[in-house]
Amino acid sequence: MKTPLLIGAACLLALLSTIGASLPYPILPPLFAAGVSNGLNQFLGLPPKLLFGLALTINPLGLLIGSALLGPMSDRYGRRPVLLITAVGAAIGHAATACALLLESYPLFIVARFVTGLLEGNGSVARAMLADRLSGDLRRKALSWLNGAFYMGWLAGPLVAGVTLAWGLTVPFWIAMAALLLVALLVAMVLPNEAPSLATTSWWQVARDRHSLNLLREPDLRNLFIVTLAYTCGVTAFYEFYPLWLVEVPGFGARGIAWTTAAMCAVMTTTTMFAGRPFDGEPLLRARRFALVTASLIALVAASNAWVGIAAIVLYGIPHSIYNAIVPNWCAERFGAHGQGAVMGLISTTFCLANIIMALVGAVLTLIDTRLILVLGAALTAWSAWRMQTWHAAMASKDKLEGALP
Repeated sequence: MKTPLLIGAACLLALLSTIGASLPYPILPPLFAAGVSNGLNQFLGLPPKLLFGLALTINPLGLLIGSALLGPMSDRYGRRPVLLITAVGAAIGHAATACALLLESYPLFIVARFVTGLLEGNGSVARAMLADRLSGDLRRKALSWLNGAFYMGWLAGPLVAGVTLAWGLTVPFWIAMAALLLVALLVAMVLPNEAPSLATTSWWQVARDRHSLNLLREPDLRNLFIVTLAYTCGVTAFYEFYPLWLVEVPGFGARGIAWTTAAMCAVMTTTTMFAGRPFDGEPLLRARRFALVTASLIALVAASNAWVGIAAIVLYGIPHSIYNAIVPNWCAERFGAHGQGAVMGLISTTFCLANIIMALVGAVLTLIDTRLILVLGAALTAWSAWRMQTWHAAMASKDKLEGALP
């Protein structure tokens, strides 16, 4: 197997999965808030803003469930078949979404977005695939690039939609479908056939009994969940609502938001190229330092004027990328015995849960002041850094005690 192709396939899958999730962000508001009646915003006579909120939430909900289930299922049935089935299924989901827009069918749109999100929760499988087949510095670098691809997708999706909408409302989804089919072909070429599974239980039993949230029974993995949830709530508060800050403070329109996002994406992409380099010291303490820098930049956006805030938005990509190069690799090394698919699924599940939580909280806080959600995000990220410090001290004491035992 060629390692560069393996890493490339995983990163492309991660990028396209999150691009697919964020594609509708610039597409849906005009459909529900422009005051023009259509089949999508008139479903059952419900308020268009309520329909809009459900339309935005349903895909992350699918991602949340898929992230919890698909990683453990790949531990049981193999990475290759799960990746192939989910990539092709997600491509079909994008096609169904496009058809729903053409037909102006709100129920079809909701079902298509949910199923697409469920299948695009295969990011945990991609992480586990790299954790299985790579080791040492190469694994650290590959997981850094993979995480960069995940976060780039959330930022690049709206840009892709904005560029391709000129050709038609459904074009972004047809492009996403074609790209996912090509990635499925690449996965089929790169990953070797695996030994047939000896499992006799049904997929439903595996999903019920081995989902990633079962790991929360372990104290250290429960701590990982708490720390990761706090950090990701902070950063999702930032990336979900900094565009609104750009509208309200510097007075940017769509073009200004797009250029600012593109600059941050460029910084983030550049950083991921070297973020996976080896380093001295404890990984968790190093991650803590970069979490504090991330929190400071988010707080700076909330507290500063337009140009300082814009600079903070762009620079945010540096500490965040380095943090995400450290934590998944450390988790793979420390908790891999629980199943790489399940561990990486827990990380992905936490990120999806953070998206849903902060979207709901932000919808309330922004009615008062957009800066409040950014301040909350900074506080949560800083708290996660403090919790890392205490967690590291507890683990060090535990390891020392176990090492002293006969």
